[in-house]
Amino acid sequence: MTQSIRIGSGLGFYGDNWEPVVASIERGQVQFIASDHLAELTLAILQKDRQRDPALGYARDVVALLMRLWPLMQPRGVKFVCNAGGLNPMGAAQAVQTALAAKGWHPRIAVVSGDDVLPLLQAPDTRFDHLMNGADVTPLRERLVFGNAYLGAQPIVAALDQGADIVITGRVADAALFLGPLVHGLGWKLKDAVTTEDFNRLAQGLTVGHLLECSGQGSGGNFGSQGHWQHIPDLAHIGYPIAEVWQDGTAFITKAPDTGGLVNFDTVRQQLLYEVHNPHAYFSPDVVLDIGQIQLTDEGQHRVRLTGAQGRAPTDQLKVVAGFKDGYKAEITWGFSWPDAWDKVQAAEAMIRSQLHERKMPFDELFVEYPGLNSAHGPLAPLPPAAELNERAEIWVRMVLRTPVKAVADGFGRLFPWMALSGPAYTCGFQGLNNTSELLGIWPTLIPRDRVQARLEMLEVQS
Repeated sequence: MTQSIRIGSGLGFYGDNWEPVVASIERGQVQFIASDHLAELTLAILQKDRQRDPALGYARDVVALLMRLWPLMQPRGVKFVCNAGGLNPMGAAQAVQTALAAKGWHPRIAVVSGDDVLPLLQAPDTRFDHLMNGADVTPLRERLVFGNAYLGAQPIVAALDQGADIVITGRVADAALFLGPLVHGLGWKLKDAVTTEDFNRLAQGLTVGHLLECSGQGSGGNFGSQGHWQHIPDLAHIGYPIAEVWQDGTAFITKAPDTGGLVNFDTVRQQLLYEVHNPHAYFSPDVVLDIGQIQLTDEGQHRVRLTGAQGRAPTDQLKVVAGFKDGYKAEITWGFSWPDAWDKVQAAEAMIRSQLHERKMPFDELFVEYPGLNSAHGPLAPLPPAAELNERAEIWVRMVLRTPVKAVADGFGRLFPWMALSGPAYTCGFQGLNNTSELLGIWPTLIPRDRVQARLEMLEVQS
């Protein structure tokens, strides 16, 4: 049995930079790359793609990514796991296979699906309450356009066990992308895990996945420590984190030599706490993680030792992310210059509200913010007094209309241009006069595990 394996971080979201992955393959001695293309709202983006073309619905950057990586991976025996399949994992796999075959490259590609549970959510005799507020899905059931359960690592393990070079999944739990190769490579028990030792190993593996799933955020990127972030070296050439994981679960977080960024106690600790609602019960499809006893030991030279994760058996439910049609939006940004810039913005804003009312344009929400004043922190950034604002060289305002009626969103931009000559003086111009887009709302819920069946298909190798 292999004593240890090295697994590197791939992308952290759809559109992320893949050049650091090249460094991990060329200099990081990795056997696996796990790449997370699906941020929480990415499925909504992919649904819009699929509405335009049913052959789409996957993260299209996976094709260019693997065109870049495969000639580096193949001679080194590096395996690649990703969830870029999104809403159409088979479409993604076939697109990758076609592109690679055109270059004479013929990897074994596995497709993991079964996460699509939309028909179950749409069934009239079912109840899938909102995970956060308990609301009933029934009033919007007919507006649901996708629903995907977060699968675990088991189908990824099966794909690698069958010799897959590339595994492309739909929606799986982010950290499962990493746990799958660890279970496969180190011979851990997963579906047959029963002992405390079994679950603690899986907990260590889940923690590794959590530390690596956000690409450069695990190696100094996005580091927010005031007075210290400036000392993160060479972010322009950041190295994505790599985990060296041993058979007993002990792990070391590091990165490829001669890359930028920083791996130390603080950068690893920051990522460890990222998106953790309960540090004693971090739920995943494979294990429930307790990070309360984790020990991080900084060994220097971009190397942090990880031990102490504790795990217990997973629950009998899986998380689901569903999307529903939620109307339309249109947004405009414009500004006014000194003198009295703030008063001018307020007057122009009142004129827009008056037009919406007089023209009987229905809307659900009119969101207003002032870039440079309160966009980043909202209510945590109280505005200065009007007299001070009126001395500013310029004030900008962003106004977003949310409406159930597409024609209203289409017409929102037409309320503005006339103010260039007939409104308050010295406008700085308008941005976004014609930018209607459809909104997709997100519906998180839970589904019994036994109602979800993962599927694994191996593509025939093209000759």
